[in-house]
Amino acid sequence: MYRISRIDSPALIRTATAPLLILAVAIALAVPAVASRPAPVIVLPGASSAEGIAGGRGATFFAGDLFRGDIFRGNFQRGTARLFIDVPDGRMAVGMALDPARRLLFVAGGFTGQAYVYDTRTRATVASYQFGDPQASVINDVAVTKRGAWFTDSKQAKLFFVPMSRAGELRPFRTLALSGPAADTSGEFNLNGIRATAGGKTLIVAHSGNGRLHTVDTSTGDSATIAGIRVPSVDGIVLQGRRLWAVQNSNRVTRIRLSPRLRAGVVKRIITSERFQVPATATRHGRWLAVVNAKFDTGIPPTADQYEVVLVRG
Repeated sequence: MYRISRIDSPALIRTATAPLLILAVAIALAVPAVASRPAPVIVLPGASSAEGIAGGRGATFFAGDLFRGDIFRGNFQRGTARLFIDVPDGRMAVGMALDPARRLLFVAGGFTGQAYVYDTRTRATVASYQFGDPQASVINDVAVTKRGAWFTDSKQAKLFFVPMSRAGELRPFRTLALSGPAADTSGEFNLNGIRATAGGKTLIVAHSGNGRLHTVDTSTGDSATIAGIRVPSVDGIVLQGRRLWAVQNSNRVTRIRLSPRLRAGVVKRIITSERFQVPATATRHGRWLAVVNAKFDTGIPPTADQYEVVLVRG
C-alpha cells in the first residue's frame, strides 16, 4: 500500500486529480442511461384480460381490462401497475387514447357498441356514448385530435367522432360514412386500429380483414390504401410523424416508414420477442415500444393467469 502525505506542487495536483475527474464524469453520464431503461415486463395485477394501452405524462401509462372494462395506471420506470378505475359492470375496454392537456382518457367499448370518457384526475366517468347496436357493432379503437376523438367500428363501414371544445367540453357524436377500401366489411373483424396525423385532417386505419393500412379523409370519408404494405392480423397501430408501428396478433410488430403524402410505405423492421403472446396494441415510451399481451391464443375471452405489458426496443 502506498500513501502520499503531502503534495506541494500545483502541477502534481492537476496531474493526480485529472484522471479522477474524468472517471467521475464518466460515472455521472453512465448512471442516467441505466436508470432510464424501463422494466421489460409490467404485470397488470388482477386483470382478467387485456387489450388497450395509452401513454400518459412522463413514465405514466394506462391499460385496460378488456372484458371487465377496468382501467389500470402504471409506471414504465418503476415497472408497476395497479387498478385505477373500477368501472361499473357491463363495460369493456378495448383501444384507448389520452388527451394529455385535458387529462381525459377515451376508451372504446367493444361489443357494447359504446365508448367512455374518464377524467384521469378524478377517476370519474365524464361521458358515455352509444354509437351502435351491440349486436351489430364492435367499437374497437380511438384516436384523439385537438378537435375531438375518432372511433372505429369493426363491423360497420363508418367512424364515430366526438367533438371537443378547447376547454374540454364534450359534444354529441356524429357519424362519418366511409367509401373506398376502408369500407370493406367482408371480414369477421374489419376496421381496427386508428391514429390521426398531426393536423388531424387525415386518419390512418388498420384493417384486420384485409391486412392493409388505409388513409381516411375526415371531411369526406374517402379512403385509400397505403401501397407496398401488408400486415396480416393487424390490430393496434402507433404513429409518430411518418413512422408507424403495426401490432399484429401473429406475435410481431412491423415498423414502417411512410411516404410524405402517405400514399406508400416501406417496412423497416420486424420486431419480435419471446415474451409476446398475441400482442394487441402498443404505445411509445422514448425509444421503447410498450406492447400489451392479449393472449387470445388461450381463448376469447382469454383464460390466462396473468396479463402484462412487454417493453421492447422500437
